[in-house]
This record gives sequence, C-alpha cells and structure tokens, in this order.
Amino acid sequence: MKYLITGNAGFIGFHVAKTLLARGDSVVGIDNVNDYYDTSLKEARLRELEKVAQQGFEEGAKPEYEFIRASIADKPALDACFGRHQFDRVINLAAQAGVRYSIEHPEAYVESNLIGFANLLEACRNAKTPHLTYASTSSVYGGNTTMPFSEDHSADHPLQFYAATKRANELMAHSYSHLFKLPTTGLRFFTVYGPWGRPDMALFKFTSLILQGKPIPVFNHGHHSRDFTYIDDIVEGVIKSSDQVADADPNWSPAAPNPATSNAPYRIFNIGNGNPAQLSEYIDALEEALGKKAQREMLPMQAGDIPDTHADTHKLQQATGYKPDTSVREGVQKFVAWYRDYYSV
Repeated sequence: MKYLITGNAGFIGFHVAKTLLARGDSVVGIDNVNDYYDTSLKEARLRELEKVAQQGFEEGAKPEYEFIRASIADKPALDACFGRHQFDRVINLAAQAGVRYSIEHPEAYVESNLIGFANLLEACRNAKTPHLTYASTSSVYGGNTTMPFSEDHSADHPLQFYAATKRANELMAHSYSHLFKLPTTGLRFFTVYGPWGRPDMALFKFTSLILQGKPIPVFNHGHHSRDFTYIDDIVEGVIKSSDQVADADPNWSPAAPNPATSNAPYRIFNIGNGNPAQLSEYIDALEEALGKKAQREMLPMQAGDIPDTHADTHKLQQATGYKPDTSVREGVQKFVAWYRDYYSV
C-alpha cells in the first residue's frame, strides 16, 4: 500500500515510516524539520529512512520512498502532494509537540495542530482517502482523575493548550467523518519513549545529565506516575489501527452518545502500556541501565502537568488484537543502548 506519513522526521513518524518501508509499503513523508529541538537528529532520521528504502525487503523489491520538506500548514504544498499521489492510508504524526512549550508559544500550536490538521482533513476529503489515522494524546484527559483513562470518559477539561489543540483534532475529525464519511481513527498516545526519541523528553534529558554528572530535575518529587509506552508498541498500534479502516458503530446512540465512537466512521483508541510506573521507578531503571546514580533535584509539579496517567487499552485490543507489553526496564535499556551508540559514549 501507499502511505502518507506526516511528521516523518519526528520521533514517532520516523519509526512508523521505517517499519512500513521495511515491510515493503511505499511511503511519502512530509515534514518541515523545524527547530523545536536539535534538527541534526531529525536529519539523521531522514538519512536512516533513505537507507531503509534502499535496502528493500524480503521479496527483494525496493519500496518507493519520497520525502517532501514542507509543513502541513502550507496548503499549496500539501495539495500538490495529494495531486501527485493516491494514498491508501494517511497517518498524521505532524504536530507541534510539548506541553510546557504551548504555555509560551500557543501560536505554533495553532499553525501546525489546527490549521495544518484542517488542511489535511480537506485534502483527504477531496482525495477520497480510504482512512485517516492521526495522533492525539493522553493529555486530553486533563482534569479527569478516574483511572484508568478510558475512551468512554469525558475529555473536555484540558489543562494546557497543547491538549486543547489535540482534543480539537478529534472533534474536527468527527465532523469530517459525519459530513463526508471520511473514516478517521484518533490515537491517544501515553508517554512515548525509546531510541531516536525527543531530546526535550525526560528520558533523553535525564540520560544526558546523569552521564555528565549533573543533577536531574525531578518534578512533583518523583511521585507522579506515567503510563510509559515503548516506541515499538506505539508503532505496532498505529499500523494495526491504520490497516483496519474505521467503521460506524451500529450500537451508537444519540440519546447516550459514547465519545469514543459514532454513527459515522470514527473512533478513538488509547495506546499505552497499561502498567503505569512512578517517575522515581523510571529513574531507577535508567540508573540501572547506565550503571550510574542520578543526583535528583526534587521540585514541585510544573504548571499544566497531569499528576497521573493510566491507559485502558481494551478497545484497541478488541479492534486489533494487539496489546502493548514492553516493560519499562526493557525499554529503558534499549534506549540507553541506542544513546550510547548514537553519541559514542
């Protein structure tokens, strides 16, 4: 099949594109390679994708791969891409990421997460794309404290602007599914980590600081818990969800509407490990993998942070037969092995 992967120079987009190319699918990637974090890492990911595309796969054929350096907020560039290609699947992983960055720079989230996503919805509608899958976030659960987080729960009290834009994506997608019968699947990711990760995320920052012998900032004194989800588990969930086209829910009732489904071809899935760990345990696993103790600087919780996350993944399991299962210890060890190799430390 032919896939469009937006954000393919980013952490998750890179891994999804790499997996699809390795199994023999054709991939067109689009990314503006912005400088929210180190662009050299993004460029290295792009070079890795070129290598994978050149290697071919089991049957000996080489999958097609094209990279377009543009933003999805650039409507003419996006429309030109859809004009040249007929996609079997579109997976939107392009977004302005970061919870705390959204407090200071909301305009970046409007451009990428709202304008860019609206452009993509319209392009998919006009092209009659068979299925659009897009990234959402566990942050949409916001002020909700009922654990584990279920797609059946309300997600209408975001605690920061990043989450608000992602919740808006879910609602925008529903309107297109309803009006134009565009099948859409939204995926709420829970704290993704692993090789080729983002330098602004805790694991990457902690690893660098510990190896330098510098203290690490431990917010909420390490007491908040996260449903840490290894990148390979996220990728498998994304691809399995994308391959299986969203359908209308025959049991959906407008008198008692379930927010996770619809009488339109629309659905929402959590993708999380389902086994949350405290931040302090996460740091313990990192110390073990590095063979070095961290200097922990205990700090209060940051503005916009959610105290705890825990994914209920039974809807994903029912639909795709898949359940993420990589333990924190195993995932952190794999990250550290990659980090040492990549940075030669």
